[in-house]
Amino acid sequence: MSTMNISLPETLKTFVDLQVSERGYGTSSEYVRELIRKDQDRLQLREKLLAGASSSPAASINETYFDGLRDRVHQATRNTSLR
Repeated sequence: MSTMNISLPETLKTFVDLQVSERGYGTSSEYVRELIRKDQDRLQLREKLLAGASSSPAASINETYFDGLRDRVHQATRNTSLR
């Protein structure tokens, strides 16, 4: 694992320390890693949304479509909870 040092104003350091203690992180590094992971996820979602918005519809959107979508979401949720 690589090391990165950052400088923070006292107000931000105090905020980070508070988040670490209140949210159960072991260290400030764990907190910062989680923030970076969430930002990566947000950027990936944004890219997918933009790609979807600029693409042509592949199928008609009707009740059957939404039923299938719900089934896929439920299945993905079940698979995630099994990990």
